[in-house]
Amino acid sequence: MGFSAIFSLLVFLIVMVLIVSEKINRTVAALVGASIIVLTHILSDSKALEYIDFNTLGVLIGMMIVVGIVKNTGVFEYLAIYAAKKSKGSPWKILVSLCAITALISALLDNVTTVLLIVPIIFVITEALEIDPILFLIPEIMASNIGGTATLIGDPPNIMIGSQAGLDFLDFIKNLAPIIVVVFIVTFFIFKVMYRGKLSVTDENKARIMQMDEKKAIRNPVLLKKSLVVLALILVGFSLHSQFGYSSAVVALSGAALLLLISGESIEEAMLSVEWPTIFFFCGLFVIVGSLEEVGLINKLAQGMMGLTGGNLLLTGVILLWFSALFSAFLDNIPFVATLIPLIKAMGASGMVISPLWWAISLGACLGGNGTLIGASANVVTAGLAEKHGYKLTFKKYFSEGFPLMLVSIVLCTIYWVAAYIIF
Repeated sequence: MGFSAIFSLLVFLIVMVLIVSEKINRTVAALVGASIIVLTHILSDSKALEYIDFNTLGVLIGMMIVVGIVKNTGVFEYLAIYAAKKSKGSPWKILVSLCAITALISALLDNVTTVLLIVPIIFVITEALEIDPILFLIPEIMASNIGGTATLIGDPPNIMIGSQAGLDFLDFIKNLAPIIVVVFIVTFFIFKVMYRGKLSVTDENKARIMQMDEKKAIRNPVLLKKSLVVLALILVGFSLHSQFGYSSAVVALSGAALLLLISGESIEEAMLSVEWPTIFFFCGLFVIVGSLEEVGLINKLAQGMMGLTGGNLLLTGVILLWFSALFSAFLDNIPFVATLIPLIKAMGASGMVISPLWWAISLGACLGGNGTLIGASANVVTAGLAEKHGYKLTFKKYFSEGFPLMLVSIVLCTIYWVAAYIIF
């Protein structure tokens, strides 16, 4: 390897170590790493900009703005209370209902926002039922990550994959939603067995749930109607954008602009709902990974992978699926997927069929996040909310339930992937 290749790899590894160790904020680490790459002329200014995936950034910004406005309506709280009442105060039915709502919302919006909105309602419900909220929080985390796996916009890795692979919203639904439904059902069947005898409550506590008024949760009915119309238009846009020649970022940003126009909400507040540190983290990461691609390291890694597997699609796919899952259980899946994308594209350039591999890394990276308490952003956010309410969701407690269930989901996904893309 030449100096540029060694230097780029060194910067990449140092940034990854800093991100994993959390000694420095991950956004700061990524931006410093990207600055070094440009300042040392590994990449020129213009070349660095070429490696930034503005389509991914556009989808994230657009949907963050939309979610920031929608949450002001109170619709998420309404759904949670409504589901609890429809369950007649039965803890198990409430748990499944809330997790089903969480999975659905995570598929249509994003899993971090979903847990931020649903978890506070869980504390209200579990306090009324006088049961341990941890019994609800672990399934809630898993439901958010499972649901987010099903669509283009549910989890950042999917947005990145869709943008780079030219896959649209319907592609993700068609290829991932069927197995995600199976994973959800199997996961909660196992939870039912695990939690047998732990979710018993008195009739008096059930009555408290029935006394809640979900209608009071709706704070702005007019805004809710406008938001639902725009959300419907955005979903239609995601489904048809490739036919009309628009990128998914154009759909998300146009939807955000329309909602800002008709809602009358403060533009300043809407912009505050955008997680700007996350956006700039992506920018820095794209530049660093782009430098690895520019100096030829990604291409060499792709050739090494093909040499290891002999170009065998079955072996390559299964390795990527399991490696993605196990890696993402302990480390951030975003930089991992950012590195894998150019690797798979390089395999394609060498003549290998790569379309099934996108689904392998999507399933592995997204569902792998269920393995540990630090495997995904939604997990960390939920643990933080629990601590604020006086409850401790420990790494060991989560690992004892989450990791085995994650492995079950990856076994199911492996069977599905082999059947769908190799056998049939």
